[in-house]
Amino acid sequence: MTTLPNQRHLFDIPEDVAYFNTATMGPMTKASVEAGQKGLARKLHPWTIPDTEFFADTERLRPLLAELIGADTDGIAFSPSASYALATAARNLPLSKGQEILLLEDQFPSNVYTWRELAKHTGASIRTIGAQDGETLSDALLAAIGPETGLVACAHVRWTDGALIDLTAIGKRCRQVGAALVLDLTQSCGVLPFDVKDVQPDFVAVTAYKWLLAPYATGFLYVAPQHRNGVPLEQNWITRQGSSNFARLIDYTDHYGPGAQRFDMGERSNFALLPAFESAVRTVLDWGVSNIHETLSARNAALADQLASLGLHCLPQAERGAHYLCPLLPENAPDDLTARLKEASIFISRRGDRLRITPHLFTTDSDIERFIAELAHHLAA
Repeated sequence: MTTLPNQRHLFDIPEDVAYFNTATMGPMTKASVEAGQKGLARKLHPWTIPDTEFFADTERLRPLLAELIGADTDGIAFSPSASYALATAARNLPLSKGQEILLLEDQFPSNVYTWRELAKHTGASIRTIGAQDGETLSDALLAAIGPETGLVACAHVRWTDGALIDLTAIGKRCRQVGAALVLDLTQSCGVLPFDVKDVQPDFVAVTAYKWLLAPYATGFLYVAPQHRNGVPLEQNWITRQGSSNFARLIDYTDHYGPGAQRFDMGERSNFALLPAFESAVRTVLDWGVSNIHETLSARNAALADQLASLGLHCLPQAERGAHYLCPLLPENAPDDLTARLKEASIFISRRGDRLRITPHLFTTDSDIERFIAELAHHLAA
């Protein structure tokens, strides 16, 4: 693994802007925006777009997405959102009355509502897992998985505090009891190493506009081999065998394209978003996910020490995602703290009683110095 140099030059972030909010919205690189603009410009002259352009972008992008998570290309489907991907998973995971769906306390809403609906229609029950004193979130979830567990739905890191889940151990336990495992890697894919071969999940949902630094409404779904003959949410034309022959689209067929393509969203051939998405993924792969992780781990460990000097404590490094810092705020912290920081061009988010600090490779030493100084000022006021 290699520690990466600062990559601010690839982004259009002014010197006076300190952006610590990747977990809300990752900025796109200038190259990705340019790729999207060129892709969108194709629609200026639609008569110049050959039929093959409906397939070329996805054919290039699908193996890149597979590489991100150690998957095979046939396991990748295109999805516009986590909720779409999770709904696809829910449609293909039959549960029965008496089985439990295990969720984590304070899980992201899209990864809760989907399972509430599934429980309502199947008679399964939902059990929410939280960590007790001295217990990690991973330990709590592992202990909860048992014979009644039909499904575990979780993330790699919890979005509110960065708590890290040992997915390899969770996957192993799920297989022991015959439970399905559905993951939402939106807050970790592209920055936290992950390999489907180690975890063996049933489905993996990823929204790309955060840590993959891609456009909004881009993402993907990984589908394990045993589910690739399942039922998609949509019945669209482009996922069918022979769809590249536009002249014969009226030769209707019940047969789908190979692998997980049947689960692709409708209008997947987005001429503006896909080139920008591809550019973003190539940038992340060029950096190397392990290198990103190593770099942010070191920088955030130092930042965590600075926060601790202000009395703000994060989860221990071994218990959180290395890219996440979510210190508990003191009771006297101003309610409008993030607004005050924004006035100084420091952008950050608050989730409950925690400040969520999520820098990236564009974050400079100057950004951190200014943030710590401003934060100390407002907490002392």
